[in-house]
Amino acid sequence: MDTAGPTTGQRIAAETIGTFVLVFFGCGSVVYAGQVGAISTVTTIGLTFGIAVMVMVYAFGRVSGGHFNPAVTLGAVLGGRTTWRDVPVYLGSQLLGAVAGAAALWALMQGFPGFDATGNLGQNGFGDAGTGYAAWSAFLLEMLLTAVFVTVILAVTDSRNEHPAMAPLAIGLTLAAIHFVAIPATGTSVNPARSLGPALFAGTDAIMQLWLFILAPLFGAAVAGLAYPMLFGHGSDPVAGSGIPRRAPVAVPGHGAPDQLQQQWNRPQAGDQPQAEPAPIIQDGWQWDPVAHQWRPLEQPPAPRPAGDDDGRTQIRP
Repeated sequence: MDTAGPTTGQRIAAETIGTFVLVFFGCGSVVYAGQVGAISTVTTIGLTFGIAVMVMVYAFGRVSGGHFNPAVTLGAVLGGRTTWRDVPVYLGSQLLGAVAGAAALWALMQGFPGFDATGNLGQNGFGDAGTGYAAWSAFLLEMLLTAVFVTVILAVTDSRNEHPAMAPLAIGLTLAAIHFVAIPATGTSVNPARSLGPALFAGTDAIMQLWLFILAPLFGAAVAGLAYPMLFGHGSDPVAGSGIPRRAPVAVPGHGAPDQLQQQWNRPQAGDQPQAEPAPIIQDGWQWDPVAHQWRPLEQPPAPRPAGDDDGRTQIRP
């Protein structure tokens, strides 16, 4: 059995495939239905995006954490869950997957005679080139919804969460609910990669409006990534090299052991060194026993350490 953690190549593959599926299925639910005149509602589109994310997190969460979104990666870094040096790997993989998903959708839509992708590939929009929704309100809406989304992700992947197997379902349902709200206003982004991929094939207007769907989700993710540990603490020490300094974890008695998804979201880096055991204290033929909190002769074995006990430091010499 392979006990080694996922390699960088495996994480790249997981993030690329997951983002590809998100864009292809989510935007495809809009484009295919619209092309043939089928009923495509806010509910069906929102559920498609939510289910796609849920399935991909169940499939690849153990490998990469299942970000599939630059905003989620930023929230994870600022929340102390991963390192800044991971950002280029995740960002590049997500953008590659999003562009590949949009390209595949564009190519397959050529099967319909006369198909024109201009303004018709599930892109996001606002104002005159979109739904008519004002730019300032679109920005605030996308920022707010991204902050909610990233907060939920940080919460359900927290090592103190007692139901880790439900995390992908909670993430997917949250994304679906976000789409129910924002589709009539902006088409729902909360994900710069999801906006970038379709915009590259949907024409000049979609490309010119990308700035909002890049900046607003990133601002929202930054707010969530900074606020979550301030409000709720860390389930474990922040990962070395993340955006939050190390501090003591907030203990919650009785919480369950983290699963593989949580381990990826609280993943120590390969360069981190385990803390060494303190050197024994020996004097005049006696050794301090930190478990029994007393001195014992050197030839006497130490008392067994009870589970969960800390190594005391109070010393009473004979």
